[in-house]
Amino acid sequence: MIPMKMTGNTVLITGGGSGIGKALAEAFHQKGNKVIIAGRRADALEAVAKANPGMEYRVLDIADGASIPAFAEELTKSFPDLNAVLNNAGIMVPEKIVEAPGYIDTAEQTIAINLLGPIRLTAALLPHLKSKGEATVLTVSSGLAFVPLSLTPTYSATKAAIHSYSQSIRQQLKDTGVDVVEIAPPYVQTELMGAGQASDPRAMPLKDFIAEVMQILESGPVEEVIVERCKPLRFARENGKEAEMFNMLNGMH
Repeated sequence: MIPMKMTGNTVLITGGGSGIGKALAEAFHQKGNKVIIAGRRADALEAVAKANPGMEYRVLDIADGASIPAFAEELTKSFPDLNAVLNNAGIMVPEKIVEAPGYIDTAEQTIAINLLGPIRLTAALLPHLKSKGEATVLTVSSGLAFVPLSLTPTYSATKAAIHSYSQSIRQQLKDTGVDVVEIAPPYVQTELMGAGQASDPRAMPLKDFIAEVMQILESGPVEEVIVERCKPLRFARENGKEAEMFNMLNGMH
């Protein structure tokens, strides 16, 4: 691997209208990259782009698989220098399994957005990225990929799948010039699970998370971006503490 260059890129960031996606978009923009944010809500995307002159946006419903090939074709024509995609869009919704089958719509939507979305978008953009010589696919998993939260079983499962998928495509792409970098956030102050999360003192402040992510990327090359707050989850199995972390995370004593 070679370090990801941190300036002069053209980067697509999904879920860029809020939360981690917005914050990463602004961080990359400030470092002199051309940033295109994508998401479902045009008003949110437009507000972020207006606040960051030079940033572009495109409306994309990542769950709509049929729309992704045309989206990728238009994007690469409009931004031929595109050399990075950051698969960030995701949802995290509690599920009550005992109420089956009532939760299944949530589960299927979570899989469509969190797992099928990145797989489809990466596939659609990969021929273009391979043509750039040096390119990067960034995926966003979670600390919950390694120790699941029982309240959100499908979310946790999709993030475990993203971790596995990232490992596999990294190996397959090792001779192509396309690097694969996984970012695994801990519990961060965003509105992923509602407004209360953004001010939850148990969560890592968003600005601190972004600063540490960018520092790790700059110090690269790295296959995984694991901030200090996420290491207890990421390395729970290796440290022999998987059961302990699971019990702590899920309020079991």
